[in-house]
Amino acid sequence: MAYLDDLFSLSGRNALVTGGSSGIGTAIARALAGAGAHVVIVARREAELKSTVDELTADGSEASWVSGDLATREGIRAAAEDVVRALGGAEPDIVVNSAGINLRPPMSELSDDVWDQTMTVNLEAPFLLGQRFGPGMAERGFGRLIHVTSQQAHRAFVNSGAYGVSKGALESLARSQAEAWSPYGVTANTLVPGFVMTPLNERLSSDPAKVAALAARTMVGRNGLAEDFEGAAVFLASRASAYVTGQAIFVDGGFSTH
Repeated sequence: MAYLDDLFSLSGRNALVTGGSSGIGTAIARALAGAGAHVVIVARREAELKSTVDELTADGSEASWVSGDLATREGIRAAAEDVVRALGGAEPDIVVNSAGINLRPPMSELSDDVWDQTMTVNLEAPFLLGQRFGPGMAERGFGRLIHVTSQQAHRAFVNSGAYGVSKGALESLARSQAEAWSPYGVTANTLVPGFVMTPLNERLSSDPAKVAALAARTMVGRNGLAEDFEGAAVFLASRASAYVTGQAIFVDGGFSTH
């Protein structure tokens, strides 16, 4: 057990998880906190943030929250500085970008506003947070950038639109971050979900026939749950993944290969 603790422990590490008040973000925040990190979750709604932090701290984990608007550059930068304050002046060693918006009108109806909003939350926020914290990670010799993307980063279906573009670009961003900072101990990777039963997918999860059809496309015979990402997140955040960088890791029950 001492060996596993050394390999996967996040004791003494600080982690930022955007979108940490719901879905996959909450599961990842729970996993990182359980592995020993001080986790700061960032989202918009204070009630959900407080509830999630109460859940994380109930078992003795260390967690804080920041209410931030990731839909504007100013909001993203302000949230980053609020995270530093929540950490007592320290910077995060681990940044998980799980926040996202899923606006996917038909391509012919895709407006400038939807495009801009999607790119800001799904792509620009991870970029700006990386620019803010990546150089410090490199100076300290350890850092982990983890982005949650989508099957739409690799294939177009159900009106991928701007959403698919943003997730494909996010995987490219991870490779660029890996190229820049991995020589200094900073890895950058993406987690690629299949269909996961979360509030972000409420439009599909409310249709039993579509839910069943999507489950049938997997190799394990079911759709994903938020907790399916806990182990992969701890692996990518820990010393265990020191030689894994620039990768897209599919956590999809075989959806992408079936």
